[in-house]
Amino acid sequence: MKVRLAGKAALVTGGAQGLGAAISCLFAENGAVVFIADMQADVGAATVSEITEKGGKAYFVSLDVSKEESWIEARAFMEKNAGRADILVNNAGINIREPIEEMKAENFDKMLAVNVRGPFLGIKHFIPLLRKSGGGSIINMSSVCGLIGHRYTTEAYTVTKGALTLLTKTIAVRYAKDNIRCNSIHPSTVNTPLVQELFKNPDRKAERLGEVPLGRLATAEDVAAAALFLASDEAAFLNGVALPVDGGTTAD
Repeated sequence: MKVRLAGKAALVTGGAQGLGAAISCLFAENGAVVFIADMQADVGAATVSEITEKGGKAYFVSLDVSKEESWIEARAFMEKNAGRADILVNNAGINIREPIEEMKAENFDKMLAVNVRGPFLGIKHFIPLLRKSGGGSIINMSSVCGLIGHRYTTEAYTVTKGALTLLTKTIAVRYAKDNIRCNSIHPSTVNTPLVQELFKNPDRKAERLGEVPLGRLATAEDVAAAALFLASDEAAFLNGVALPVDGGTTAD
């Protein structure tokens, strides 16, 4: 087994499937004890089984990122079972695809609750545990929409990801004294089943591929590899970084 994260304990929100599962599995392959935090217990249990069958160590923990009490319970569960926390990946997020002129206020509030309040609460409650471990790495999953105005993405999503980008930077500068690093990852469109459904419309497919200089979509593995690097000691001097994983989209 690889050991880039040996001896470390990581919690990944939205870790049951998709990008979160890719990150969870890669962290476990590299020696971390992984806490898969999600609302989907059955899917989460399957991801835990996938990890343990390969010799890794993982737990499922039920978490609603928008609720403070849920974060408190998740932190207690992790402390009880691992005795420490070294890595927090705020990966959970939602996108309600309504343009600003049609966006219902309650839907905007729902996106803020998951995409901004969730990471905020997670960081709030995990800083003491990271400090107790001598420091650690917080990774916030933003988006290219957290760096630029993206013509194909709704305004509400861009607002939430922009907020997450600056939350990252302020945590980075305030808690560096505790050896806590905070960085964000900014993927372009990731090749997921949902995106493949979107690409049944050839115009949508041409739009998304046309904006990426490398000419392909990001994969979950591309993004997970970036998260692994930021979580590891190899990135010990990276703090407050907004890392695009976008094939050059934001460089154009």
